[in-house]
Amino acid sequence: MKLCVVVLLLLIHSSAAVLHTSRNFYTASSGVPNFPEFVFVGYLDDVLTDHYDSNTQRAEPKQDWMNKVTAEDPQYWERNTQNLLGAQQVNKGNIETVKQRFNQTGGVHIFQRMYGCEWDDETGEVKGYDQYGYDGDDFISFDLKSLSWVAAKQQAFISKMKLDKDKAELARWKNFYTQQCPDWLKKYLSYGQSTLKRTVFPSVSLLQKSPSSPVTCHASGFYPNRIMLFWRRDGEEVHEGVEPGVSLPNHDGTFQRSVHLDLSSVPPADWEKYECVFKISGAQEPTVTKLERERIRTNRGRGGGGGDGEGEFPVGPVIGAVLGAAVLILVLVLVLVAVYFRKRQNQGFKRASTSDTSSSSGGLPLPT
Repeated sequence: MKLCVVVLLLLIHSSAAVLHTSRNFYTASSGVPNFPEFVFVGYLDDVLTDHYDSNTQRAEPKQDWMNKVTAEDPQYWERNTQNLLGAQQVNKGNIETVKQRFNQTGGVHIFQRMYGCEWDDETGEVKGYDQYGYDGDDFISFDLKSLSWVAAKQQAFISKMKLDKDKAELARWKNFYTQQCPDWLKKYLSYGQSTLKRTVFPSVSLLQKSPSSPVTCHASGFYPNRIMLFWRRDGEEVHEGVEPGVSLPNHDGTFQRSVHLDLSSVPPADWEKYECVFKISGAQEPTVTKLERERIRTNRGRGGGGGDGEGEFPVGPVIGAVLGAAVLILVLVLVLVAVYFRKRQNQGFKRASTSDTSSSSGGLPLPT
């Protein structure tokens, strides 16, 4: 359950309209049955772009437009595969090193790296970072401002001391995040601009499983994943009794999100004072759905009626949308066990630059 919650949380995106992000996720695992010991996924503006795991041992594009890179660089995917084979070995060694630091042998353990950058196409501002975690906690991270490593655990301090002494390597990290990273980000954006810069509005439904259940406002089929979805009463946003959901990917590259409203203490006569508001970044007008009983789809039919099928709670489509991304979710279950990396605001992630041969491509070999 904890892993799934983390997966969902990490799919939330900043609401900034001009902020572009590129994200890398490396996950090395130990003691996890029927799961690759190393997994990589790359994202551009929340869209899955490429994937590698230790079972297939192949870097593969997940978007057709990512194949455009081979027009300029025919060996791109082969070189990416070789880099990730190296990253697989580096991170396999890292998880064993950290296990020794914590005096651990068996059991399930996860070592992760998240790194990348973001670029504001209005201001030109670039931010980048590189963070490592172990079993759900911060372990060590790179501070771009001070050009030093920050140990979050006592067991990481030995690595920090050794890594900080290599000034040439620190300078390479700075160049990677301030120059190479945004350059590649802009290049990938140009490849996928027809997909990444589109705007798709959702269908919005009101759902309720039973008379005592919260009423759910469910928006599905929107893109990009920079939206606001909330309940308001008499024109004012409501927070009490509201449980916000998180975005899930649909099989067609769009997203879905829900927000739940507990009406157990609200008199029935006051229900129609509420409305659900969907606002997509960059759109001038929101989509407003009034809370009217006849609009609510339930397991009993529309408005709590006899259930003619038309108004029934759409369990199939909702579950189907999630299952349509089953492969993605399966990969992310371990890859995105990293909500602890989201302590810093306004930071993004960058895919590995396959033209870069520094340790930033394969990951950080922890000194022993």
